[in-house]
Amino acid sequence: MRDDTGPVLTPQMLLHAYQAGIFPMSENRDDDEVFWVDPRMRGVIPLDGFRVSRSLAKRIRSAPWTVTRNQAFAEVVAACAAREETWISGGIASLYNGLHRMGHGHSLEIWNTQGALVGGVYGVTAGTAFFGESMFSRERDASKVALAYLVTHLARQGFTLFDTQFITDHLASLGAVEISRSTYHARLHAALQQTAQFGAGQLPTAQEVLQRRTQTS
Repeated sequence: MRDDTGPVLTPQMLLHAYQAGIFPMSENRDDDEVFWVDPRMRGVIPLDGFRVSRSLAKRIRSAPWTVTRNQAFAEVVAACAAREETWISGGIASLYNGLHRMGHGHSLEIWNTQGALVGGVYGVTAGTAFFGESMFSRERDASKVALAYLVTHLARQGFTLFDTQFITDHLASLGAVEISRSTYHARLHAALQQTAQFGAGQLPTAQEVLQRRTQTS
């Protein structure tokens, strides 16, 4: 795959782009070209400010789901791209799978009692920054539950920046905020001077996710 200036992109080049504060998009799943984005205003989720509503808390307590990490990365990316309109082209998906093999692409999965993948979220890590890329649900609230576990896990592992790129009404309802490009780049620079391991430690339990919600609300 080539970007809009010609060079063949590699997972390593993509990682360098994230470290420089830009991220890739394509016009659609069949587009061979990539364009680079550095928004004037950047969406982030404060790791001490994720909002768990009463209804979501109830869902976390009662849903008979299993939460895993990095067990189905390619499947999560494919599910996120399986929409009528998507920016995740086949080439971009391949690059993310390459980052996963390098240890910089990570996913969190939600499984139902029949062993079916019903929700998830994936992103890229560098230093103590997590660049959230996309999420999906096949059962109600599955992506929200995945996000709640993810935020708790990132905070426990010492991550300092959760980049959502853009902000939507949905993300804003969960605590996402906008910061300026200059503020984002300063926070990214600081995050890249530190280290955190997404794959280390155990995933939080439902009680821990909800306990942290009480402590930070």
